[in-house]
Amino acid sequence: MAKKEVVAEHVAQLMKNRENIRNIGIVAHVDHGKSTLSDTLVARAGLISQELAGEQRVLDFEELEQQRGITIKAANISIPVNFREKDYLINLIDTPGHVDFGGHVTRALRAVDGCILVVDCVEGIMPQTETVLRQALKEKVKPVLFINKIDRFINELKLDSNAMQQKFLRIITGVNKLINNYGPAEFKEAWQIKVESGNVAFGTAFNKWAISYPVMKEKNVSFKKMYELCAAGQHKELQQIAPLADVILELILDQLPNPLIAQKYRVPTLWHGDLTTEEGKGMMECNPKAKVCFAVTAIQMDPHAGEVAVGRLFSGTLRKGSELYVASQYKTEKLQQVAIYMGPDRVILDEVPAGNIVALVGLKEVYAGETISEGEMAHTFEKIKHHSEPVVTKSIEAKNPKDLVRLTDVLHKMAKEDPTIRVELNQATGEHLLSGMGELHLEIIEYKIRKEKGIEIITTPPIVVYHETIFGKGPVLEGKSPNKHNKFKISVEPLEETVLKAFNEGEIDEKMKGKDLQERLLKAGLPREESKKVLAIHENNIFIDATKGVQYLQDIMELMIEAFEEAVEQGPLAKEKCIGVKVKLTDATIHVDPAHRGPAQIMPAVKRPIYAGMLQAQCALLEPKQKLVVNSPSEYMSGIINQIQGRRGQIQDMIQEGEAVTIEAKVPVAEMFGFASEIRSASQGRAVWYTEYAGYEKLPTELQNRVVTQIRKRKGEPENPPTPSDFLD
Repeated sequence: MAKKEVVAEHVAQLMKNRENIRNIGIVAHVDHGKSTLSDTLVARAGLISQELAGEQRVLDFEELEQQRGITIKAANISIPVNFREKDYLINLIDTPGHVDFGGHVTRALRAVDGCILVVDCVEGIMPQTETVLRQALKEKVKPVLFINKIDRFINELKLDSNAMQQKFLRIITGVNKLINNYGPAEFKEAWQIKVESGNVAFGTAFNKWAISYPVMKEKNVSFKKMYELCAAGQHKELQQIAPLADVILELILDQLPNPLIAQKYRVPTLWHGDLTTEEGKGMMECNPKAKVCFAVTAIQMDPHAGEVAVGRLFSGTLRKGSELYVASQYKTEKLQQVAIYMGPDRVILDEVPAGNIVALVGLKEVYAGETISEGEMAHTFEKIKHHSEPVVTKSIEAKNPKDLVRLTDVLHKMAKEDPTIRVELNQATGEHLLSGMGELHLEIIEYKIRKEKGIEIITTPPIVVYHETIFGKGPVLEGKSPNKHNKFKISVEPLEETVLKAFNEGEIDEKMKGKDLQERLLKAGLPREESKKVLAIHENNIFIDATKGVQYLQDIMELMIEAFEEAVEQGPLAKEKCIGVKVKLTDATIHVDPAHRGPAQIMPAVKRPIYAGMLQAQCALLEPKQKLVVNSPSEYMSGIINQIQGRRGQIQDMIQEGEAVTIEAKVPVAEMFGFASEIRSASQGRAVWYTEYAGYEKLPTELQNRVVTQIRKRKGEPENPPTPSDFLD
């Protein structure tokens, strides 16, 4: 990075003018050109040379990203630019496009107010394009569109000017349909992409030129003229007429909101506290003089500074030495450093005012989604809800026993940096179970442990993460404590579909309490009486107190909740996590003497009837599914369809355009191992495919017993699952 200290001083000045700040993300499907576009903006600020822009991929600074040519984690940079004789600050986040790293996109979108959606004109709207745009709209992040690689239309597909415009129209219509379906009600119309509105640009990031309606009017140049120059390979001339950086800057500065505008409509969505309070007003107004309200969106691990919390400052001013309250830890910490990221470098500043993306050093045990403030806040920010969840697991152990402590530490830090990783320790075998979004996700983690951390590890082949649930209502069953002095009557039933949907979409989470939780559950479809009596929510399961006037219940409440959590963490069928189970405590008899109602008595008495009830309520396994999109020449279509159907896939759509065919299907994750080599041979290497998380569905009945047996065997359990009588006295 050139002259970064000088740039940092300039940035520090620009941070104070909130009207001229833009917090933006660049989002797209994998390989559609995000990092190349980021380079252009970085070069425009003079931080890298114009010649290297597009090839240097300055924000893919990790060795692995350079080797593989893909973005693996979101990268932040604060870019000072002068445009139309005015100084602006663009806080930019370049995000990954691969489905396995989608968690980084979700977290980045919490920090920004606007995004540039990049679409490869030949590939069009792909699964991940749809996912990232849907996530942006959910966070009330305003999108603009950049249709990239239009030289491919001219030079590869030999399309004429009219055919090109038809293709553009199809992409714009597709994006507008998504905005209409998923956009915030008040912006469905205002955020529509229209050529005449100037919120779409067409160009080629690699050749560093682009056009938009305002540029064509300003430069008095027609689309036909641009087409002719491109067809003739006159990219240098096109760069003179319409340089990419200027067109994109105009798109950002004229179309995307500054923090003063954006926070007025974003804060009520991200924070459900009282907007008339001091902290509510401070955030709505993006007031640097109000108390600090900061949302952590990412954790970076620094070998020297330790944990660095990156996020968005909604109000107040951060300075070194500030005393800040960490909501999840219920304690105050002293801030050691305030900094900004300039790509790979972290540059320390004296202070940062509201409306900026900033890095904090010195706060311990924080996580992505954390709320940090001056003094305790009455409400925390909404939990960051990831669109997908871990579906593939590997067992990892240190080759050398002396590395075990280091491995545990490394895995803990990695899970903090990327919350979509799940790490569990198998107490029986001492091995770590590492779950991720897919094979590539786990492969990258393994590479980092071996190469970057220097720990030799042994791994098992990947296995699929299943869930357990129930499809029927169980009877009221009585659980007795081992000493027979305590009795609990418990029933289980499936959670309402609408409530489960609200969990999956992040509208309700287990940290919520009181009236807010009650109202959300009621709105989601839980009966009024039940929504008032919720004792605990865990992993999308609910524990309800339906008792009346039971003595000493309050004294053992924590033990009952712990027993419920343990039960849904490891279901009765195959010790997999349970989802969508409603557990009701209908009556209880509790011994008067505390000595007779300790953990060893209460916990089994609550867990056992939950398990017995689930086994009587049609307990079954759910398996993860992926949406699969395959693009291929049409002559290989039958071979590809055979591959999909041979893997229990359901074909959902087929679109044929000329010689090419696009096949959309839904396939179980368990059947996707080895798909890459098979699809290559079926299409002679001509097929291109993408996958996207598609949720969990019931495993076919004929496979239930076999899969349950396999999982139990793998976990060292007796092959046959227990029966209800095993849990009842």
